[in-house]
Amino acid sequence: MNLCWNEIKKKSHSLRARLEAFSDHSGKLQVPLQEIIDWLGQKDEELSAQLPLRGDVLLVQQEKETHASRGPYIYSVLESAQAFLSQHPFEELEEPNSESKDVSPRHRIQNISRFVWKQANVASELWEKLTARCVDQHRHIERTLEQLLEIKGAMEELSTALDQAESVRETWEPIGDLFIDSLPEHIQSTKLFKEELSPMKDGVKVVNDLAHQLAISDVHLSMENSRTLEQINTRWKQLQASINERLKQLQDAHRDFGPGSQHFLSSSVQVPWERAISPNKVPYYINHQAQTTCWDHPKMTELYQTLADLNNIKFSAYRTAMKLRRVQKALRLDMVTLATALEIFNEHDLQPSDRAMDVVEVIHCLTSLYERLEEERGILVNVPLCVDMSLNWLLNVFDSGRSGKMRALSFKTGIACLCGTEVKEKFQYLFSQVANAGGLCDQRHLGVLLHEAIQVPRQLGEVAAFGGSNVEPSIRSCFRFSHGKPAIEAAQFLEWANLEPQSMVWLAVLHRVTMAEQVKHQTKCSVCRQCPIKGFRYRSLKQFNVDICQTCFLTGRASKGNKLHYPIMEYYTPTTSSENMRDFATTLKNKFRSKQYFSKHPQRGYLPVQSVLEADFSETILQGELRRLKWQHDEAVESPTLATSSPESVQDPRNEELLAEARILRQHKSRLETRMQILEDHNKQLESQLHRLRELLLQVQSGARSGAVLPCATPEHPHLLTPPPLPSLLQV
Repeated sequence: MNLCWNEIKKKSHSLRARLEAFSDHSGKLQVPLQEIIDWLGQKDEELSAQLPLRGDVLLVQQEKETHASRGPYIYSVLESAQAFLSQHPFEELEEPNSESKDVSPRHRIQNISRFVWKQANVASELWEKLTARCVDQHRHIERTLEQLLEIKGAMEELSTALDQAESVRETWEPIGDLFIDSLPEHIQSTKLFKEELSPMKDGVKVVNDLAHQLAISDVHLSMENSRTLEQINTRWKQLQASINERLKQLQDAHRDFGPGSQHFLSSSVQVPWERAISPNKVPYYINHQAQTTCWDHPKMTELYQTLADLNNIKFSAYRTAMKLRRVQKALRLDMVTLATALEIFNEHDLQPSDRAMDVVEVIHCLTSLYERLEEERGILVNVPLCVDMSLNWLLNVFDSGRSGKMRALSFKTGIACLCGTEVKEKFQYLFSQVANAGGLCDQRHLGVLLHEAIQVPRQLGEVAAFGGSNVEPSIRSCFRFSHGKPAIEAAQFLEWANLEPQSMVWLAVLHRVTMAEQVKHQTKCSVCRQCPIKGFRYRSLKQFNVDICQTCFLTGRASKGNKLHYPIMEYYTPTTSSENMRDFATTLKNKFRSKQYFSKHPQRGYLPVQSVLEADFSETILQGELRRLKWQHDEAVESPTLATSSPESVQDPRNEELLAEARILRQHKSRLETRMQILEDHNKQLESQLHRLRELLLQVQSGARSGAVLPCATPEHPHLLTPPPLPSLLQV
């Protein structure tokens, strides 16, 4: 019995020892398992309510290391639990009666094993779930870390580059301290500096794109990184703004003060005038005293006013030529040779002739032209005034709408017409500008040349006397010398030009006016008794020893018996003995000719051209009758009865006043009739052009069904535009 009891006690002690050891071992497992379960639950909650990753490299790296260091510990505890459960397996038994207070050791071990098993299962499930979620989080953290490292490196590089660029900016000198000649160099260096910063611009864009991608991934940069990125963007914008402002200031300074600027032209006007520039570089002038603006230079306005004094010249070709002579001398172009002008044209590469020139190019050419004039002639020229007035005249002639553009052919035509060169050389040069490589010119190009040339008298209001703006009759007249060929040669064009055609006669007369200015004829004017005659000398080929000065002839004054419809010879150089003998023979021959002969064979100083409406210009019966009555009236005035009248009637003051008034009325009537005839001719030409334009419009509408409207340029600054008044149209 004792033996059995001892055996039981021994087993009991052994079982107790085993239970205590089991309890200790299970207790060592239960605590870490519970910690793991709690930690996994906490991390699961953190992942479920995951806040955005903080965009800081150190914090993201710390989060990554925490996840990586916790893994081995969890795996070791789970392996210990697995080993414990393998050593102490348990069976699913019925639940012990809760009323029984004593629990057998076996049940106790089973309960402990079951509890450990449950904890291990819970921990394993939580770990697997957390591991899967952590894998995604780990990948997200890896990507975020790479992007943050890239942003950090890029921001460091940008910060260094910005420091260097800002140090360069600090070395910039103020614009006012720079030399004018160095402005192009500074402009070029600033442009190169701006180009060198192109990689920095790309870098700033990359950094901002990375920050945007992180924001899309719900990763927000830390305060420090956000502040750094904001500073980089601010510094970059300030650097760009300072570079652009610097470049603009340099370009404005170069435009206003550089060699190609218009600043030096501001000295061409005096107070209260100010020279201003419109957006398309066209100058206009502000009168601060009158508070008005106008397109024309004040000196040009004064010049136009003086041209009105020449309106009493009866013949339009001479009136136009003398007006152009005043313009030529005011612009100092009479001292410029065509050879000098050609050199300037070649230096500025004004080919092809149909290319457009802006105002700045015109100013460059004119400045070079007048500077070359100073060098060649050794004279002092007011370059700003001459350049500004020449520009003003060219714009008035070829760009009256002030668009700021003119064709190179227009510019060269204007300079060539007013330069001091033989008229033949001018015609040769003008023809060469529209001729092809073979030296031939077709009708279209000749029309372009004549259209450009006719703009010169058009600006003076004299275009109607030279065939109007319709150049087609002149083209047909010129191509009569081409013998039916589609193109004309230079020799044929010069042959036509030597006949002084109606559309170009003003250019030849301008040459004669220039030649006659310094000429003195040792003879007396039969009208005003001036001796010697200066300028033109007009010798009558109807009466002997009758000479008229240019003032009397051009204004229509004549002595009794010396009518202007008689044949007259013009001289702009001193006469020679052979010319005197020739005129004597011609005068003797004309003595035996009647007035009807001279009326049927009127002399013209130019080659007339037939208009498109030449049928409408034929002499009507009424015009012939009017001319016949006028001849009878002239005969009555010169009749002997008037010469042999009583001295009392001649000396009667009342009769003298009536006769003087009658002469004035006849002259005025003659002027009005001539002016009306010219205006009627011009009106018919305009009607012809309108008819042709309507036909062209109908063709365009039937074909393309499209049209275009050309804008008209006006200055934006002036609120009161007061262009100068043009001279009266014609004074014949």
